[in-house]
Amino acid sequence: MEISQLNLRHLRAMAAIARLGSVTAAAQAISITQPAITQALAKLESQLDHQLFERRPDGMTKLPAATIFAPRVETALGHIGSRRVTMAGLRAMIALADAGSYAEASEATGHAQPSLHRAVRELSLALKRNLVERRGKGIALTEQGRKTARAFRLARAEVEAGLSELAALNGRETGRIAIGAMPLCRARLLPKTVAKFHQEHPESKVVIVEGSFRELIEPLRDGVVDVMIGALRPTAPAEDVVQNPLFIDRLVVLGRRGHPLSELAGAVTANDLAKYPWTISAPGTPLRILWTQMFQSAGISPPSIPLESSSVIANREILRTSDFLTLLSPDQVAVELEAGWLTRICEAPGNLERTIGSTTRAGWRPTAMQSRFLKVLDEAAKTMRIT
Repeated sequence: MEISQLNLRHLRAMAAIARLGSVTAAAQAISITQPAITQALAKLESQLDHQLFERRPDGMTKLPAATIFAPRVETALGHIGSRRVTMAGLRAMIALADAGSYAEASEATGHAQPSLHRAVRELSLALKRNLVERRGKGIALTEQGRKTARAFRLARAEVEAGLSELAALNGRETGRIAIGAMPLCRARLLPKTVAKFHQEHPESKVVIVEGSFRELIEPLRDGVVDVMIGALRPTAPAEDVVQNPLFIDRLVVLGRRGHPLSELAGAVTANDLAKYPWTISAPGTPLRILWTQMFQSAGISPPSIPLESSSVIANREILRTSDFLTLLSPDQVAVELEAGWLTRICEAPGNLERTIGSTTRAGWRPTAMQSRFLKVLDEAAKTMRIT
């Protein structure tokens, strides 16, 4: 089922019962009458197709479904923060943040613009925060709006994980995992992992979002992406993310088949490399930093860069038709090397290497299905070239 079908008031009631052990205590804690909280629980159990509690004279005992679902809901409510937030407000805020305008949010959700305006306005009043501001003819989220949207996305991710776990409890292991795929995992590691995982979990859904670190880190922190895979940063990029190393990748210099330097038979120096044009990623990227270090460690100034590109496909075609060089992992161009389109000129001087791994949110609790994906990823990484 869709999270938008649920009522936050009903979820708060269920979480309170699970935490306090009785309808009476829960009703007092969240300021709802006992009949209302009983009705809310009955509606929620009907929607979830699970009995959550066993009713006893001395209170309410959690059944397996509540044991699974209640902690997810508690975490989600912690992200939301205020009891005054409704599902309509949460849904409208996320839609506006994703789309960037009321018109596009309306088109994406099928809800009329006035209703979205009203929901966001009421949310702003309920939270006593200015969430949206005018910018010229358009609108933009304020800093408080961006923080609120992130909190709501994280809440949504928790409830969706809980729903997935309830489905698994019924033997319907559907579930979903969203992967942020950085360049270094796309050629071998990720395809190998996904293929094996799909064989084991054919009903599960895998969503792959390609991008650079800069493009994927915020979706990860927002809960839109569950795990990023690729080259790790020297230190964790933020306090709310955790890096998990998988294997070490050694970089090589690549050129076209028949490149003049290929005739040096392994005796290529940094001075030789500096005599040729290069295509490499932009300044500030980990690969560009390592490329600069390669020359600086040899005591020479890095050559000028006539072409900045992080596209493996574009760089492949440039190398095939010129004397350009580039610096990459052999895994990124395994097909090109096997086909003979490109050749390995030499190992990168200075023994340049990168740690490849996964990055997740701190405190992220993967579902059983998501945990299995991470295990398959780890198994696939052990078969990768480690030097």
